[in-house]
Amino acid sequence: MAQYLDRNPTTGKPRQVAGLAQSAGVADANKIVQTGANGRLDPTLMPLGIGADTRIIEASETISAGSFVNVFDDAGTTKVRNADATSVAKEAHGFVVAAVNAAENATVYFEGTNDQLTGLTGGTAYFLSDTTPGGVTATPVVGANKLSQILGIALDANSINFEGEPAIELA
Repeated sequence: MAQYLDRNPTTGKPRQVAGLAQSAGVADANKIVQTGANGRLDPTLMPLGIGADTRIIEASETISAGSFVNVFDDAGTTKVRNADATSVAKEAHGFVVAAVNAAENATVYFEGTNDQLTGLTGGTAYFLSDTTPGGVTATPVVGANKLSQILGIALDANSINFEGEPAIELA
């Protein structure tokens, strides 16, 4: 943890202070920042418009890291759940990089690289899965009342560049 010397405003004596890894907003003004465990700055430290296109949304169910998700209205409250090609109401709008349980807040990424996957083939187009909620498949989905939605191209064995193409309802 990065630390620096500061002067205690009450006693006037020097004190050691930890760098700020996440910001809570205005209360953290004029503090020195530090990178997180991943060697990067936390998105809360960046100005608006800089960084990933994300939104924190309550999960209606357990969602695994790397899952593609659907944003929906639950009786007037916006929530997020696993996207699923077996339901025309569950197209993928984004993805999560950290697992969450039902009723917890999920950070939903609406574009960019989902690097929490495994077993992919670089250069291959991947579709929303009709067998694993939130999952992907390299085989186009077929069947009435299912969705065919290209999620993006695999960059390597663990990541897809998500581009959020519209889903097509199959007849």
